Amino acid sequence: MACAICETRRPRRFCPGVRGDICSICCGIEREVTVDCPLNCEYLQEAHRREKALPLDEATIPNRDIDVGERFLEEHEDLLAFVGRTLLEAAFDTGGAVDSDVREALGGLIRTYRTLQSGVYYESIPANPLAANVYRMVQQGVAEFRAEESRQLGVSRTRDADVLGVLVFLERLELDRNNGRRRGRAFLDALRRLYPGETAAPSPSPSPLILP
Repeated sequence: MACAICETRRPRRFCPGVRGDICSICCGIEREVTVDCPLNCEYLQEAHRREKALPLDEATIPNRDIDVGERFLEEHEDLLAFVGRTLLEAAFDTGGAVDSDVREALGGLIRTYRTLQSGVYYESIPANPLAANVYRMVQQGVAEFRAEESRQLGVSRTRDADVLGVLVFLERLELDRNNGRRRGRAFLDALRRLYPGETAAPSPSPSPLILP
């Protein structure tokens, strides 16, 4: 029997992404590159724990003018948790979405909320349909958060600037966790560990999109 990917080397482990036995070399090379790896794969989990984040050039980090320090995060802990969970759910509900799609959605959301700060509202919906679906679901979630806040308190205390800060923090977290693999979901895996009650799709295999 030969590896299901290279068809040369002896297989050493079962790969749920290809539904066959593969060698350890192909597992390391093709993981989240040509193979859609389920997040519950033990070898993927081990890789995410061990792999080092890509080096970041601070000068190229976007939205550096927005302060999201420790005090901001403490003051907006509930909003951050809600938006983080909503982003995670949106990604898992969007078949085929990976970290790069989520980063694109976050970029569009940040540009949209920046326009609110300038007084000229313009929605920067990504052209990528996967990112666009995540974008819309997060926007809907934030609207529901504010509506519930108004129902309970009589007024929404969440400002556009607060949402913008939370989105920028999540964008920076994505940049820090992204492993550079084409089908990588290390950031989504990190969010899943932060919010273990959320249900993860077994793999990022494509499914029909429902776009509002």
